[in-house]
Amino acid sequence: MKITSTGTPATPPAAAAAPSAAAAAPAAGTASSGASAAGALLASARAQLQQMPEVDAARVAEIRAALERGEIGFDAGKLARLIERYHGSHG
Repeated sequence: MKITSTGTPATPPAAAAAPSAAAAAPAAGTASSGASAAGALLASARAQLQQMPEVDAARVAEIRAALERGEIGFDAGKLARLIERYHGSHG
């Protein structure tokens, strides 16, 4: 995802965001009624998730403003150590 200069996320292409209906639904005749219900629930949840933004732009703006006002402390050294620790163990 790309963040624009205004701090709002750019809208991803619709084709990349939505799987085809055939991929989301279970194959006909191959699932029991319980599995069919679970598949329908999963498809519904997937559709709802696709409607949500990847980033809560309002929350990002709140945090950015709090940082600018000095209400949230920021320790660049601590952040650097955490990044180094994470990538050092996954390298």
